[in-house]
Amino acid sequence: MESILNARRDDALRRAWRHRPVRWVAGVVAYYGAIQAFWPVKPGVVLQGVIIGGLTALIAFGIALIYRANRVVNFAQGDLGAVPAVLAVLLIVGPGWPFPLAAVTGLVVAVVLGVLVEVLVIRRFAKAPRLILTVATIGLAQILAGIGLVLPQLFDLTVPPQSYPSPLDVSFTVDPIRFSGNDVLAILVVPLAIIGLAALLRYTDIGIAIRASAESADRASMLGVPVARIRVVVWVLATVLATVAMLLRAGIVGLPIGSVLGPAILLRALAAAVIGRMERLPTILVAALALGVLESAIFFNRGDALLVSPIVFLVLLGALLFQQRDRFTRFAEASSWRSAAEVRPVPAVLAGLPEVRWAGRGLVGGLALPLLGLPVLLSEGDVNRAAGVLIFGIVAVSLVVLTGWAGQVSLGQIGFMGVGAAIGGAATARWGWDLSLALLAAGICGAVAAVLIGLPALRVRGLLLAVATLAFALAVSAWFLNRDIQSWLPTSRVPREPLFGRIVIESETRFYYVCLAVLVIVVLMARALRAGRTGRVLVATRESERAAQSYGINVTSAKLTAFACSGFFAALAGGLFVHHQQSLGVSAFAAEQSIRAFTMVVIGGLGSLPGALLGALYVQSTDWFGNIWPTEIRGLMAFLSTGVGLLVVLMVLPGGLGSLLYRARDRYLRWVAARRGIVVSSLVADVRVEHDPLPSALDDAPPSGALDDVPPSDGLPELSRAGS
Repeated sequence: MESILNARRDDALRRAWRHRPVRWVAGVVAYYGAIQAFWPVKPGVVLQGVIIGGLTALIAFGIALIYRANRVVNFAQGDLGAVPAVLAVLLIVGPGWPFPLAAVTGLVVAVVLGVLVEVLVIRRFAKAPRLILTVATIGLAQILAGIGLVLPQLFDLTVPPQSYPSPLDVSFTVDPIRFSGNDVLAILVVPLAIIGLAALLRYTDIGIAIRASAESADRASMLGVPVARIRVVVWVLATVLATVAMLLRAGIVGLPIGSVLGPAILLRALAAAVIGRMERLPTILVAALALGVLESAIFFNRGDALLVSPIVFLVLLGALLFQQRDRFTRFAEASSWRSAAEVRPVPAVLAGLPEVRWAGRGLVGGLALPLLGLPVLLSEGDVNRAAGVLIFGIVAVSLVVLTGWAGQVSLGQIGFMGVGAAIGGAATARWGWDLSLALLAAGICGAVAAVLIGLPALRVRGLLLAVATLAFALAVSAWFLNRDIQSWLPTSRVPREPLFGRIVIESETRFYYVCLAVLVIVVLMARALRAGRTGRVLVATRESERAAQSYGINVTSAKLTAFACSGFFAALAGGLFVHHQQSLGVSAFAAEQSIRAFTMVVIGGLGSLPGALLGALYVQSTDWFGNIWPTEIRGLMAFLSTGVGLLVVLMVLPGGLGSLLYRARDRYLRWVAARRGIVVSSLVADVRVEHDPLPSALDDAPPSGALDDVPPSDGLPELSRAGS
């Protein structure tokens, strides 16, 4: 029977491979026909898109290789190649080096840079959760951007060059575009780079080791593969690919020296990698070429790239909808959501003690008094900034619900916040609604948008889902908040009308208290959600979807519930923010802010609400309150807000700032338990025990047979409570 099944499977595979070229050709023809129907283009525009798509494919290959090696989405992929490319361009334009010599120098620097990044940064996070390492790549991108700013000064250039003269004195025209020598260079180099990468992975021992490590690092290590060294090779290879792409891109469209490769550009490569499932390089190549042609066609017809991000978002969601879900399980990261250990509740045997209850009340009071009295100590401008910190605290709570508890990584929270800002601002400025109704409408619209995004995005998990939500954030900032497209958006000042028609909130102090009240309500709602059945279902789904399904839990419903709650909170924050700023500015809802919001929650600790709020306070206060600190503290906060400071914080506190709070709490609980003579296993399990407390208890036990007449049920409740 097994042989018959194997024969049928092999026959099905042969038929699938036989018809695959036909499907590929049909897909290309259908795609080209769709582009011609919406944005008619000439052959030259298609060729230009293919060239740009080929360069994007090289970056996407590096993203896929690093993802398979480290299970992390590398947001510094473009910047890894930008630094060597900047150096090569400077050598060509400054001292006048020949292109081959400058290019070889850039590639050598790329090899060294890849080794240094893996050894000095990535390896230090080898045992850290994948979200921590993802945020570390964001800090790494900031460091590399700073290096890009310093490099031109070493060549005494005040204006850094963005391009270089072509090494090939050749040009040709394909209607309606004239292609220069740099375009010809890209046409020659990109196919060679792709062929070389394919040959390396398929026919060399290093390539076989890379593929084996990507399949299963533990199994490859048991077979003698040096996994650590292979990961160094992967990072070197990814850096070299990015360097080739960025150097060729500099000769065609220019190189933004000294700035982080923006999400709008990085999204093309990320989308191609996700469509290719982070493993199929041919699919990644075709996806990158298709996106490049799409971008070129839209730009040629409209004269701008405003529609590129929303169209890429729709293409990405469509690709996810038509992919088979189980294809991702092979490389799915089992616990990519984790950024800190699960926060333990106060043991039941200690929770009812007076010193524990009053300590909790004192902590709440100690936090409430400064928050309530803060407007008395600050100026109007600083009170406005403090209210902004509270609003971003609501965004942090929304990320805890979606990522910390449900395990769904989102880089689109600022997109949901932008939806809420647009609806809330229009409700009060154009439709004359009360602020309470405007905030409720903003939250509902955010929840609906989150559910709509969650339906197709749930076909992928973990860090791959982050790419889809990042695409949503880009689409919101480029299209949904564009006043030239959306005529219903508020164009003038957004007023702060009296709340409930009676409470005047025009001043900064009064609006601060409104933001504080909303934050408290959101925190209480989130706590109730976590303590109820819904919260337990979310955590169970996060831990193991299959185990949750075996208990009759609807996993899809649980995830969509998390999306809805998270979208509601984030959009509610957006409704507050548009009235906080009293205008609808697009820059505040840029995709970079989504990455920043995600960073602040990971720094604080995704496992708990207090940690996330600490992260929001840390990130926002370093930018907004630097002027109120002494010079020494101001310098420290400025350092901590840089990429280096971010890496230092993640290395010192991998569990986030919230872990400091829970360490202090557990230390106090151990003191209370020792003082009361109570043994709590959950508190002594994570500290060294100098002696076994059981012998002394046995020494004081009554002689054998003294308890023979005692019913077995007597004493058991006390024992269970003492050990809980």
